[in-house]
Amino acid sequence: MPSVSQQYPHRNLHGRIVHTLGRRILRGEIRPGDALEAASAMAASRTALREAIRVLAAKGLVEARPKVGTRVTPRESWNLLDPDVMAWQHDEPLAPSFLRKLTEVRAVIEPQAAAFAAQRADADALTALATAYADMAVALAGPDDAGIDAFVEADMRFHLTILRASGNDLLEQMTRVVYTALVVSFRTTSRLPGSARRSLPKHRAVLRAITARKPARAHAAMRSLVANTARDIGELPARLVKGAPIRPGRAVRKPSAQPKRRAGPALKRTGLPEDDTR
Repeated sequence: MPSVSQQYPHRNLHGRIVHTLGRRILRGEIRPGDALEAASAMAASRTALREAIRVLAAKGLVEARPKVGTRVTPRESWNLLDPDVMAWQHDEPLAPSFLRKLTEVRAVIEPQAAAFAAQRADADALTALATAYADMAVALAGPDDAGIDAFVEADMRFHLTILRASGNDLLEQMTRVVYTALVVSFRTTSRLPGSARRSLPKHRAVLRAITARKPARAHAAMRSLVANTARDIGELPARLVKGAPIRPGRAVRKPSAQPKRRAGPALKRTGLPEDDTR
C-alpha cells in the first residue's frame, strides 16, 4: 500500500537540513525565540538554508522578520499534524500527553467514519477490511516480537480502509493526517505487552458491524476500540516512571489455542473466536 504520509524528502541537501533542524527544534535544542541561523551553524549554502527555512516556516516552526532574522516560533504556532512534525515528535521519548491528544482526534473522526462505512462500503472495501483484519491476526501467530511491524501495517490498513469506505470526499482528504497519527499511536501502544492481542476482538466487532450494515453498532464498536487505545496510553506514564520501558521483544504473547465457533468466510482463516458489539 502506498504511503500517504507525504513527508518532506531527505535526498537533497536542503531536505536533510529541514529534517535536522526540525528534530533539533522538537527536541528543544533550538528553543522558541532562538535565532535559527546562529543556532544551526550548518555547513550549507545560503540557497539550501533559505529553502530549508521556507519549508520550516510553512510548518509553523520558524518565522522570518526584517531586522530580527529567522527565529523559532512558540509551540502554539507549530503545525502539530504536519507529517514531518508528527514524525519528529515520534523520534523522541514517548510523550503520553501527545498520544492522548491524538487519540481524542481519532475518537472524534473514526466512530462516525465506521458508521458511514457500514452504510456505504462496496464489496471491494469489505474484502479489503476483512483481509486487513485477517493479516492482523496472522501477524500475532508467530514469536513474540516477530509480528509487530506486520501487525501495525495491517492495523493501519484496517483503519484507512474504513476512512476511505466512508464515501465522504472531505473525510477521505483527512486520511493523510489520520495516517500519520495512527503510525505514531499504533507503533507505541502495540508494543505494550498484550495490547495488540487485546485489540483483536474489538477490531473484529468493527468488521462484523460494517459487514452486517449496522451503522449504530459500527459506531459503538469503533468508539470502544479507540477507548481501549486511550486506556493503553493511560498506562504509559506509570510504566515509564517505574523504570519499566516498553521493550519491542515483549510486545505480545503467542495466542493460546481457542475452540472455533461458527464464523463467516471473512473470519474463518483467522482462527479466532467471534465477538460482537451490542
